[in-house]
Amino acid sequence: MTLAIRVIPCLDVHDGRVVKGVNFLNLRDAGDPVELAAAYGEQGADELVFLDISASAEGRATTYEMVRRTAETVFIPLAVGGGVRGVEDVDRLLRSGADKIGINTGAIERPAAIDEIAHRFGNQVLVLSLDARREPGQPSGFGVTTHGGRRAAGLDAIAWVREAVERGAGEILLNSMDADGTTDGFDVEMIAAVKDVVDVPVIASGGAGTVAHFVEAARAGADAVLAASVFHYGTLGIAEVKAGLADAGFPVR
Repeated sequence: MTLAIRVIPCLDVHDGRVVKGVNFLNLRDAGDPVELAAAYGEQGADELVFLDISASAEGRATTYEMVRRTAETVFIPLAVGGGVRGVEDVDRLLRSGADKIGINTGAIERPAAIDEIAHRFGNQVLVLSLDARREPGQPSGFGVTTHGGRRAAGLDAIAWVREAVERGAGEILLNSMDADGTTDGFDVEMIAAVKDVVDVPVIASGGAGTVAHFVEAARAGADAVLAASVFHYGTLGIAEVKAGLADAGFPVR
């Protein structure tokens, strides 16, 4: 049986507020994270992703209190990332109410962290959060970035995804840095390239602007579709996206 395509709002948090920009720049306030989380839960979101986008760049941990307040407000799965370095961070986030944990920069700097987290908590908890962009110098044509897209990691994105899954990542949050915040559509070639090499779920992120874009991502192989600005600013509703996916023949919840 084909699993339903999940529709996931993403809350990018900076200094305690949800923000959204283009390619992680020119950030604009989008509201209180707890209030937005509650609204999305009522609107039928399948999950929520909560990313502290400045945590790695500033060398500090995710705001645990905000995670706790969000988890107490919503009753759908909550994935949290930002500043995660190892098992201690994951343990504290899970105790704060998160269901899944995203790791990005911490895993690139020390890949063994993936093995350690998966061994301790199970791969269903661990999401590899991948900020990738087109990079002609890499074998696949896609490269990895760190620190909220600010630095090139010198890694081929497809090779890194494969390694991360072999080490124990149970899901991939694939964000196109080229498309992020542009509302011009997901990078469907990148989605397809990742799906070709892994058998874990892939969440497509970066570039959603219309219902058709979500359908294109699902056709490329995405198991879940994630967006921020189109939901935060009311351009599209979650029910509208689910209806579009259903009309295109994809099962939704």
